[in-house]
Amino acid sequence: MQGGDDLEDDFVPDETVALSGDEGFGTAHLDEEDIFVDDGDDVEHDGEDEDEYEAKDALSQPAANGDPAVVAKKRKRREKEKEKKAKKRKLTETIEVVEGSITAQTPHELSNFLSTMQTKCFPDLSVLEMDDLRIPETSIADTTSWTGPRSLDQLVDFIMKTLPSLRLRLSQKSKSNGAPTLLYIAGAALRVADVTRVLKNKKLQGEKGGDVAKLFAKHFKLSQHVTYLKRTKIGAAVGTPGRLGKLLNETDSLSVSALSHIILDITHKDAKNRNLLEIPETRDEVFKTVFNQEQILNGIKEGRIQVVLF
Repeated sequence: MQGGDDLEDDFVPDETVALSGDEGFGTAHLDEEDIFVDDGDDVEHDGEDEDEYEAKDALSQPAANGDPAVVAKKRKRREKEKEKKAKKRKLTETIEVVEGSITAQTPHELSNFLSTMQTKCFPDLSVLEMDDLRIPETSIADTTSWTGPRSLDQLVDFIMKTLPSLRLRLSQKSKSNGAPTLLYIAGAALRVADVTRVLKNKKLQGEKGGDVAKLFAKHFKLSQHVTYLKRTKIGAAVGTPGRLGKLLNETDSLSVSALSHIILDITHKDAKNRNLLEIPETRDEVFKTVFNQEQILNGIKEGRIQVVLF
């Protein structure tokens, strides 16, 4: 069992430890749905339907008196306006692609894919140096048995079917504070919040499973997360690569002593249709600050940590 000696079966909850993201601690309340703002809410007129628009147009323009040319001109203007609004909405919505064309591949193919992504982050390294950083196929979970969509509403079932050892470990509680068995890396704060809610599931956590940490820079100072992690037993840590990297490399609050799985949120795409590893900034943070962390790199090479593409 991978790192199983860092988990305990009969943990008795400490009253001072928050067991759920719904419980606050000091000023760092990690279940902040009430304060999280989706920038898409600021888009003007997104809720305006065609009938409402036509009514406004009729009030603002003189009657066409049945003139076909005027009617056609107004219809064309309405169609252009609707097209503009559709483009606006597309830019403000987060797009999730569920085909899983990359993630459904074999570990051998995924190892080559990840190696290609790593090369983009380290263009000046030699072939031998890149081989030292390569994620071996033996450390990539084989999830080809999963034929369903890789979307958040399927995440719990995906873990239960393809990663039974992770499901078991999530139902246990680490002996150490701030020592998750799972790191889930997502590209944006809103996505982190969504994934966190999904992972807070009794099918995964059972009665004794640890908290699910929500780790991103928006709304939270690094020091707040440090305080939270040092006093909380967590089963999973969901975060952006930037915040996870800082916690791993600049503090001693996020431990990898119980870490057995790292899930990369690949099928989710942003408004520009880019996934986690197609965005240069997040790709660099994934490979330079998370996978390049010494203990994680060694754990992957030794097969103690499995990499999963979802």
